[in-house]
Amino acid sequence: MNSATRVGAYAVGLAVVFGGAAGLGKIVGPVGGTAQMASHENGGAGGHGAGGHGGGEGTASHAPGGLQVSEDGFTLTPQRTVLTAGEKTDFRFTINGPDGRPVTGFKPLHGKRLHLIVARRDLSGFQHLHPTEAGGGVWTVPIKLAKPGVYRFYTDIQPDGARRQLTLGTDVFVPGDLKPAPLPAPEQVAKVDGYEVRLTGGLAPGKSTELTLSVSRDGRPVTDLEPYLEAYGHLVALRQGDLAYLHVHPDGEPGDGETEPGPGITFFAEAPSSGAYRLYLDFKHDGKVRTAEFTVHAGNVPVQEQGQDPEPGHDDRPHTH
Repeated sequence: MNSATRVGAYAVGLAVVFGGAAGLGKIVGPVGGTAQMASHENGGAGGHGAGGHGGGEGTASHAPGGLQVSEDGFTLTPQRTVLTAGEKTDFRFTINGPDGRPVTGFKPLHGKRLHLIVARRDLSGFQHLHPTEAGGGVWTVPIKLAKPGVYRFYTDIQPDGARRQLTLGTDVFVPGDLKPAPLPAPEQVAKVDGYEVRLTGGLAPGKSTELTLSVSRDGRPVTDLEPYLEAYGHLVALRQGDLAYLHVHPDGEPGDGETEPGPGITFFAEAPSSGAYRLYLDFKHDGKVRTAEFTVHAGNVPVQEQGQDPEPGHDDRPHTH
């Protein structure tokens, strides 16, 4: 087999590595710590909590979201799971309830009844989308997956009848020559569309840590970030290996009289285990949503050394693991 591995063979490997994801549940989540990435003030029990947009009842006892296609009787059911690279597709799916029928009622989560997150298994190709309802419980969204590979699709939802918010996940396949992208090394600054976003702080397994992401453009702090989905920023974290999905929101919200619209957006987060995580920050400015991406290691690198300016004499070369 040449260096460009065929997706078909790759999928066979995934069947071994990830095939039990739907049944892993609480086995996968609590490795090395609690199974959540939580808001500091709410402790993951509601508000801007973990595993999705709003936390939920008893989230501290549950595995990170996205590892299961079905949970609490609700199942993510795509109409198709094979797409064509580079082709815009009308992707359709339902959330089926315990009775096997598509659910039509959902509690809004940060302004939307359903959030769809997409990333390739190598943590590239991130998209945060908001499908529309086509009727009869069918959701639809135009999507284009640029490169071959296996992609994880996540839905953040709270269906009517569910005791708590759920994040369900399933794999979608794009046939072709797969060339996995290596995980980028940890960096303090991410650049996107002329903006720079600086990360201060890091992750530690089982501990609440502070992450601040500061936005600037042309060397000047951005102090007029625009509300996006009822916040100044949204942060998603995916764990390398099993793609456990963790979603947090910043302290405060627009219009609360205390939260400034930039340049800094502060999160309090708790990683469920040691390992590498890819962070994706969505922020809105000048009418457009942009995404800044970072790699952060939890457990292998002291928190104070991640995303901070090195002290004089400190070796700031990238860490290897």
